[in-house]
Amino acid sequence: MEYTPIDASTFDPTLVERVAPDWEKLLSCMQCGTCSSTCPTAYAMDYTPSQLWQMMRLGMEDEVLNSRTFWLCTVCLSCQVRCPRGISLTDTMVALKEYATAKGVNVPTGMQMLRETVATSYNISGDNNATRQIWSQNLPRVPLGVSPRRRRAEVVYFIGCVSSFYPRVYSIPQSMVQILGQADVEFTAMGEDEWCCGYPLYVAGMRDQMAELARHNVQQVRRLGAKQVIFTCPSCYYAWSHLYPEFTDVGGFELRHATEYLAELLGNGPLTLGPVEEVVTYHDPCDLGRKSGVYDAPREVMAHIPGLELREMAASRQNSLCCGGGGDVEISDPTVTSGVAGRRLSQVAATGARYVASACQQCKRTLQEGARRHRVRVRAVDVVELVWRSVEAADA
Repeated sequence: MEYTPIDASTFDPTLVERVAPDWEKLLSCMQCGTCSSTCPTAYAMDYTPSQLWQMMRLGMEDEVLNSRTFWLCTVCLSCQVRCPRGISLTDTMVALKEYATAKGVNVPTGMQMLRETVATSYNISGDNNATRQIWSQNLPRVPLGVSPRRRRAEVVYFIGCVSSFYPRVYSIPQSMVQILGQADVEFTAMGEDEWCCGYPLYVAGMRDQMAELARHNVQQVRRLGAKQVIFTCPSCYYAWSHLYPEFTDVGGFELRHATEYLAELLGNGPLTLGPVEEVVTYHDPCDLGRKSGVYDAPREVMAHIPGLELREMAASRQNSLCCGGGGDVEISDPTVTSGVAGRRLSQVAATGARYVASACQQCKRTLQEGARRHRVRVRAVDVVELVWRSVEAADA
């Protein structure tokens, strides 16, 4: 598609005004292509992001809504943090999903099924929500905070759907609760009272469906008398911190990602760590890094582990490449998720590290599956798992 200056006599701002969160800024787009060149899924889109903005400015509603471009957005924020005009590009992608969903146009079947699944099961997998703590069944000793009987505690561990129901990442909550138990932290998990945080629905353009989930979760945490809520899931952490205030009052809670909590815990010394002689590289999750600004805490945690060598990738921190696991893209087209993971794994392989650590259960799933498909000899692990391995080494 060729770009020409917009003729004021033919310009139709209707679609832009209806959809774009800051449509006046979008009109200032100078078609530099930065968003397209930094987008991890642009190669699979029928129109690049910059082409889509041009089409919106021209009022090409049918063409825009029948495009799969915005459904392949991983919501990684890479384009938005680099846009020289400061346009809310990722937010516009989400708004397009919301607009398409409201009009019932070109909504992927998987997205419609996601909405029904969460509405009936309160989780993204469709499992019986009463089995939310199935991951704890093979622990050698189940901490009191994970007992079927809910108890009041100042610290609530909000586990999230993926860690609760996807066996590949059970080891993340298993590691976290054992660390908390070893450190004598009085905490509790919510079990079936925990519902999906709603973020998968939000990025699918179903903001309104998130409201009930947000209000329920906050109410349940208040009943437990919590002062802190900790998350191993960056998406849950981001939803509570940045989106829940739109729907309910989250005042009175200190919201922290697990790596932030562990960085302080390790700094205060209640845990003894043993050596983990491994070379590790760290993948910054988009929801934790670019979207929540947490870059140092995971690295501080790993720096506490004796023998662990951290090698940074060519693109890290704000410039980190997306793993491909965000934005519900796996529902729309899993081959795209795999392709994006392969690009990130090439950077992992270049470090010579044996492990790629992240601080996100979805990143672990995506990178682990990507390594298998692309035959990259590296293992995906979570920072929390590394800490527990270090605690076990100290006790050995």
